[in-house]
Amino acid sequence: MSRPRPPSGRSYLQLALVPVLCGLLVLSACKGGGPTPEAQAKNGEAAKEPDAVPVEVAKVARRPVAASYSNTAPLEALGESQVIAKTSGVALAVLVEEGQVVRAGQALVRLDPDRLRLQMAQAEAQMRKLENNYRRAQQLVEQQMISANDVDQIKYDLENARAVYRGAALELSYTTVTAPISGVVASRSIKVGNFVQINTPIIRIVDQSRLEATLDVPERELATLKAGLPVLMTVDALPGKTFQGTVDRIAPVVDAGSGTFRVVCSFASDGVLQPGMFSRLRIDYDQRADALVVPRVALLDDGDPAVFVVREGKAVRVPVKIGYVDGEWIEVREGLKAGEQVVTAGKVALREGSAVQVIGAEPAKVAANADAAKTAGTKQ
Repeated sequence: MSRPRPPSGRSYLQLALVPVLCGLLVLSACKGGGPTPEAQAKNGEAAKEPDAVPVEVAKVARRPVAASYSNTAPLEALGESQVIAKTSGVALAVLVEEGQVVRAGQALVRLDPDRLRLQMAQAEAQMRKLENNYRRAQQLVEQQMISANDVDQIKYDLENARAVYRGAALELSYTTVTAPISGVVASRSIKVGNFVQINTPIIRIVDQSRLEATLDVPERELATLKAGLPVLMTVDALPGKTFQGTVDRIAPVVDAGSGTFRVVCSFASDGVLQPGMFSRLRIDYDQRADALVVPRVALLDDGDPAVFVVREGKAVRVPVKIGYVDGEWIEVREGLKAGEQVVTAGKVALREGSAVQVIGAEPAKVAANADAAKTAGTKQ
């Protein structure tokens, strides 16, 4: 009976390595079976959606809007006059003060009349003398004691003397300076005792019964602006107050250099408005009683007219067709429906499909909107 031969050294080494290889295969299978819980948590954090952008919204609503043209202009008085002295003399009396209301023809200043009275007396004496000479000459010409030429010369001298007399009387009347228009004394540059030179401005009168504002309007508005349209005005000096006026007249010619035409608006003076005030005017030339509007701040500034609308917790960019602009409102002709929410604040941070958090919305409502958005995403 023969004994089994012991394994060689090489075969023995192979048998010893078999358990080790089996262990490595089992360990490798365990590692490749799936991610660990820690890895799953990290992947979940990476897939988490970005935070919602806080925004403020306003609802698309219906309200009246007006088409208007706006511009600025200083207020001007309806009439203004620089009162001048038509003769020279010393001011004996100044009868008005600045701010005083005067009527046309009212005496304002009295100048020294003595010199002009003497000149008028001389002219009157010469006129009376020639009147007597002319009467005698008419008697003598009937008696053929004087020629007809001499009579004609006396008659001519008499008419000249009468003209000199009337001129002296007119010059004397100029010593009483009167108001050429009714209004308010805006300024006075004369005092009692001053010597006044002829044609010197001494008093300025402003007619404040009505005030005017003249606008230089682009020619594209020529077909829309008409006389009689209502004008709404505010002035910087009187914040919070508005004044009503009308378009008084429109220049029919467009200035070739500036491409504008003149529109004059008039306002009744109530003692508050003053010439020189800086005014802001709006002329309404058309109205729509039931227009779909959004706040002007909702309009995006990135090209074609568009707004961001909040739908199911997401921001959706919606192109719109706009109409009239009325103050803080802008008319939307196409693209939106009444009741939709448009973003008015926070637009800069938004992109198409951005998640939004409406400031002031109820938490439960926000959560419901978020759940609805997630459900819609799962179904898709």
